[in-house]
Amino acid sequence: MDETKTVAIIGGSGLYNLEELSGIEEVNLITPFGKPSDTIISGFFGDVRILFLPRHGRGHQFLPSEVPYLANIWALKKLGASWCIGLSAVGSLKEEIKPGDIVFVDQYIDRTHRRRATFFGDGVAGHVSFGKPVSSVLQEVLVNASCDVGANLHVGGTYVCMEGPAFSTRAESELHRSWGASVIGMTGMPEAKLAREAEIAYTTVALVTDYDCWYDAYSDVSVEEVVRLMRRNTETAKRIISRTIPRIPQELDPMVQFASRNAIMTPREYIPSHRLTELEPIIGHYFNNDT
Repeated sequence: MDETKTVAIIGGSGLYNLEELSGIEEVNLITPFGKPSDTIISGFFGDVRILFLPRHGRGHQFLPSEVPYLANIWALKKLGASWCIGLSAVGSLKEEIKPGDIVFVDQYIDRTHRRRATFFGDGVAGHVSFGKPVSSVLQEVLVNASCDVGANLHVGGTYVCMEGPAFSTRAESELHRSWGASVIGMTGMPEAKLAREAEIAYTTVALVTDYDCWYDAYSDVSVEEVVRLMRRNTETAKRIISRTIPRIPQELDPMVQFASRNAIMTPREYIPSHRLTELEPIIGHYFNNDT
């Protein structure tokens, strides 16, 4: 793998035109899991390679349940990503977390049910450790950068990932609040799980656009309000990212570095050859004859 430090950014299409990037090119990949959401934008921020992928495609074509999460993470790993910043629009489940704020979550509750959530299966069994689902190393760098730009931020909290595409009912919103969750969104899972399997250090930057629908003093969620706040949050996110990238360590987060090595249960001789080919960027280095 290339020794160049490579940072992936997954988010809205408005982020990919970071003015600081040089050597910009578009990369098209076909993966064993289909096409990624869109062309991957590759460029350099100083000596750091950046890979930007619009999660919903340019033009926001994919519903959260339609996003090709496996293809996205596979492609980013194949291109050398060892760090990944996932930007996600969310609703707040707590009064103190206001629209326009940023939350650095450290836990998830996965309520999706229509999405494939693992690279494993079909002849290779693996169970990654996911008790600490975000990279604390990457999160610390992002938090410090957010402080630099004066963002209103909250460090820690639980992200409920719902299936969507409809927003929550009031009863669902109150249920999630009773669990002590902080925010709710539709894209955090299985993205974070797949990144862990791919040994990519991942952190969600949750951009708050609304109060979901539980808060009587605030109007119910509307697309117009979400879009307005997302545009504002995007500008803040750009400033945070530009300060974060130079500070990310060269070395991979040790919590993530061998996540799949420690997860694989199936001996090599039992793994179908086509699965080894499909998962080469994910686990291939553990089955190299030279190691």
